[in-house]
Amino acid sequence: MADRSLRGMSIGSKSMETDENVEFAPRQEARYECPNGHLIILPFSTEAEIPVVWECRCGEEALLNDAVKPEEAPSKAVRTHWDMLLERRTEKELDELLTERLDLLRAGKLRRGGFAK
Repeated sequence: MADRSLRGMSIGSKSMETDENVEFAPRQEARYECPNGHLIILPFSTEAEIPVVWECRCGEEALLNDAVKPEEAPSKAVRTHWDMLLERRTEKELDELLTERLDLLRAGKLRRGGFAK
């Protein structure tokens, strides 16, 4: 008899509970406006700190209604591979390594993948 009680029911996919006696957390709506004219309305908890900027579906930054856009923090300069290389070696050392490798290549002792066998 027990094997028939769950017939036609997907176990774990549906809850048997109801919404009776369930108290939801208090919420507030935040309205954001995108520069492209999109309006975004999001529910937040009343205890949550609402962000001033939200990313719109079009990729632009939507601003919270009646809010001032925050100043952007100064960004760090991007480090290139050359910058990182110069942190480990001087230009003189790099020039010596290049000369050494070119001499090995010209002598036929060096191949594309490394040293010749």
